[in-house]
Amino acid sequence: MSGNDLSGALPWCLANLTSLQQLHMSSNNFIGDISFSPLTSLTSIRELSLSDNHFQIPVSLSSFLNHSQLKYFDGSNNEIYVEELEEHNLAPKFQLERLGLSGNGYGGAFSFPKFLLHQYSLQVIDFSNLKMRGGFPIWLLENNTNLNELHLVNNSLSGTFQLPIHPHQNLNELDISNNNFESHIPREIASYFPSLILLFMSDNHFSGHVPSSFDFLLYLQVLDLSNNNISGTLPSFLNSSDLLHVYLSRNMLQGSLEHAFQKSFDLITLDLSHNHLTGSIPKWIGESSQLSFLLLGYNNLHGSIPTQLCKLNKLSFIDLSHNNFSGHILPCLRFKSIIRFILRGGYPSEFNLREPLVITTKSLSYPYPPSILYYMTGMDLSCNSLSGAIPPEIGNLNHIRVLNLSNNHLIGPIPQTLSNLSEVESLDLSNNSLNGEIPPQLVQLHFLAYFSVANNNLSGKTPDMVAQFSTFNKSSYEGNPLLCGPPLLNSCTKEVPPPPPGPSTDEKEKSSGIIDAQVFCVSFVVTYIMVLLGIAAVLYINPDWRRAWFNFIEKSINTCYYFVADNLLKPFRIRVWKPLV
Repeated sequence: MSGNDLSGALPWCLANLTSLQQLHMSSNNFIGDISFSPLTSLTSIRELSLSDNHFQIPVSLSSFLNHSQLKYFDGSNNEIYVEELEEHNLAPKFQLERLGLSGNGYGGAFSFPKFLLHQYSLQVIDFSNLKMRGGFPIWLLENNTNLNELHLVNNSLSGTFQLPIHPHQNLNELDISNNNFESHIPREIASYFPSLILLFMSDNHFSGHVPSSFDFLLYLQVLDLSNNNISGTLPSFLNSSDLLHVYLSRNMLQGSLEHAFQKSFDLITLDLSHNHLTGSIPKWIGESSQLSFLLLGYNNLHGSIPTQLCKLNKLSFIDLSHNNFSGHILPCLRFKSIIRFILRGGYPSEFNLREPLVITTKSLSYPYPPSILYYMTGMDLSCNSLSGAIPPEIGNLNHIRVLNLSNNHLIGPIPQTLSNLSEVESLDLSNNSLNGEIPPQLVQLHFLAYFSVANNNLSGKTPDMVAQFSTFNKSSYEGNPLLCGPPLLNSCTKEVPPPPPGPSTDEKEKSSGIIDAQVFCVSFVVTYIMVLLGIAAVLYINPDWRRAWFNFIEKSINTCYYFVADNLLKPFRIRVWKPLV
């Protein structure tokens, strides 16, 4: 009955199927507490699959303790709860081989159910997302020597990660991600779990170095130690030829990449972002022909981008952002449109890639799940010191969805070939020294959701406000003084304002007369002063001219006096003062 749209409570007529051995009801919409359902009457049941429904399932499985034939129980992705009164001393009659109780735990933190103390044949255990508390359950490993898979993801387990007394030869998959484990990863972990294929220990508080015993994990395909406090250099013993996916991001790793992963030619994912790595990208990177995701962002790497990357014809996403890379952008890079991950040994690819990758797109960072990563392609070279022009060959990468070249020293025009990026959703060329016009052909990018050419030296008209470009505001173009057109306030056509109306003829004549009188008075005064100053200067310089001038003034005064005295004052008998000569 799996994979239908059945709903409601289970009908009680199922209780009549006392000889039923297999019942698969997963991926429906059934409801109800299975402790009070007809399932408790199916005493001959061997396989019971209830995953992906809305059942309420007690973590103790108390209603099934008498089902002696039960080997397989899967209640994942239901509502798991703890009973108020749990029968601690009752040993179940069943010996389970596969047990899945991951889901939405409610009712507070859980402890491991007591019935597990009496299980010795378990091969697969999944107690993920249940708020389980306590330490690492070493006793589960010691009691179940045939255990292949142990999944304790997203719980509240704490303390140090301890190893069992004896090596466990059959454990292939160990996932303790997203807990509160601390201290060092045990040095002997590879000796006690030599058959590990998948090891997930991310999102804890592990510190110290990567154990050197990892060199003995000959079958390891997936290693996830991301989001811890692991320090030291990348060990040279990380060279397993079977390694496919490596997640070491968000730690405190130092040193270069030169000696690590040299023999891991089948690497598909290499995520070393958000560390303190130095040096350059080693040349052996070109030998990893299966490499699809290369994330080295947020480190201290430098040098030029090696041409060996052009040998990788299965690249899906490359992130070199926030480093110190210099030189030019490689025009020979190639990207694949859809990546399918197939692990050796028949392991489902989606299971092994359930770890998301954090990718920056549309100016935000998102954790992309594996189901989306299959279709995510792009290149992020932002925040480096890259120079030169944008290669026109970038336009041949018509499958990429993300292109971020911002915050570099790129020059030259924006290539018209970028209009060939028909599937691009995020295009960021901001904070460079690009010049010239924005190619109008970019309006053909119908999937574009984020676009920025801000803070460059671009000129001319902005692209037409049509299709996707009608959704971009002025922040996409600001910082380019010579750009014009909407959504900017700068208009591309400057309108000349009409001249103000001139004065009438009478006003002109009147204003002209006033201006002439003023000019005359000013010029007269200035001229008079200049003449006086000129005379004074000459008299001061030449003493002969000065004596002649004073004699001339004296004679002029006497002549004026006698003229006035003889002709004007004598008839009136007026006594006047006579100048002394």
